[in-house]
Amino acid sequence: MNTHPSVVFDRVKRTVLVTGATGFIGRMLVQALLADGHQVVALTRDTERASRLFVGRVRCIAAMDALPLDEQVDVIVNLAGGRILGQRWTARRRQALRASRIALTRGVVDWIARARRKPLLLLSASAIGYYGIQAPGDDARLDETAPPQPMFMSDLCREWEDAAAAAAQHGVQVECMRFGLVLGRQGALPMMLLPIRLGLGGRLGSGRQWLSWIHVDDVIAGIAHRWRHALDRSPAPSPAGATNFTAPEQLTQAGFSQTAARVLNRPCFMPTPGWPLRLALGEQADLLLEGQRVTPERLQREGFVFRYPDLAGALRSLR
Repeated sequence: MNTHPSVVFDRVKRTVLVTGATGFIGRMLVQALLADGHQVVALTRDTERASRLFVGRVRCIAAMDALPLDEQVDVIVNLAGGRILGQRWTARRRQALRASRIALTRGVVDWIARARRKPLLLLSASAIGYYGIQAPGDDARLDETAPPQPMFMSDLCREWEDAAAAAAQHGVQVECMRFGLVLGRQGALPMMLLPIRLGLGGRLGSGRQWLSWIHVDDVIAGIAHRWRHALDRSPAPSPAGATNFTAPEQLTQAGFSQTAARVLNRPCFMPTPGWPLRLALGEQADLLLEGQRVTPERLQREGFVFRYPDLAGALRSLR
């Protein structure tokens, strides 16, 4: 699916470095940037694959050291990060997740520190895991002022954001983007919908845990919005800020399944107990069985208009 063609990032055509360019969000972002007339440099482990993916329209580098220190990069969008769900969070896996986020971000900031001409803006990914978890039945809404919790996912996001915020010391405006569950034809949604398509949908665990989501088109438009908002402000950079990338509508997991079943015209009656997930995934299962109710307070305050504010419309667009 192509990104909505009306996405405009900037009146000025920029040179943009994108990390994680071959990922689910990264691919769509690069396509949108190219459509808006910008030049893109992609940091990727597999430069040949990335070059084929973008039909030679993107300059691909395998390491930040391959980018000359006198090259002008106007904006950096840092999306790189290993997959959170899947393997158990062993000590080795936690180290790998930290390396794919924190160490990579520190490498980007180190290049910024040495660069002769500094970027104007660093837009760096994070996740709503920053806020930790809410117990099922806890209906409190979490905006950008909510504090982190003492747990691995929260610590990971906080350290990730701190690594990005260090770029502000070099005169760069820093914006952290806390993504909820991003819905698209790639990513987690196809697997989430599979039981429903098979007629086996239903609540997971209690079903009362909150699920905060956003359509991928709104992610791309939201990145463009934060870009314009950051660069339209005073030339002097302000302290690093964070923005929740979630839709205005939050649903419980049971509500999500019921809505998806209605859109797909399938039944929704088969409960899945939580204990097998806890047995298989350990602490990681909390992300699926407890969840967070996160609101896009900053985006709404700034007047951002969601193309897909409700789940039913988002899922219909992805059928």
